[in-house]
Amino acid sequence: MEGIRGGPRAAARDPQLFEEFYRRHVDAMTSFVARRVADPHTVADLTAEIFLAVLDSAHTYRPSRGSERAWLYGIARNVVAGERRRVARETDRDRRISGRRLLEPDDIARLEDKLDAQSPGRRALAALERLPAGERAVLELVAVDELTVAEAATALDISRVAARVRLHRARKTLREQAESPGGEPYGSFLSYVTEGTGGTT
Repeated sequence: MEGIRGGPRAAARDPQLFEEFYRRHVDAMTSFVARRVADPHTVADLTAEIFLAVLDSAHTYRPSRGSERAWLYGIARNVVAGERRRVARETDRDRRISGRRLLEPDDIARLEDKLDAQSPGRRALAALERLPAGERAVLELVAVDELTVAEAATALDISRVAARVRLHRARKTLREQAESPGGEPYGSFLSYVTEGTGGTT
């Protein structure tokens, strides 16, 4: 997919270009978040945070290092990881709820539909929890989020060779788990991630 003219840097300076950038990527980013969290309010909030982070980070985008799409997935991973760290530290649940922006019933219904659609992806990600973090990250982006290996490498700021090696190891480990006596409770989902449709270039 071609990026917008001038890339994220131009979009951050021009509201019209930013709207174009947002419309081009919002569905993919909402799906990315919906595969990783199960609450519609959080999906809405984190998706918005991704695009706020784009405004703050647009100056870091370098076309020579990868596509606009891969760069955006790197930001999305950071936003979701930040949310996980925040939730892990959070002890005051009432404060978190009171600070959440209200969604209209139609918004909640739309996000619940998105959550339902991404349920296989969330279950597939759950099957990856025992993989080393680096291998799991590459496999998530390629097999679940359907990035190419090159795009995953850019999103993770690693070389393509390192990404290919990690992907190979992750898929091998999961195939061995699926074929072991007793197997895993995620059999069909292991197949989903080990034989994903993500590109290999």
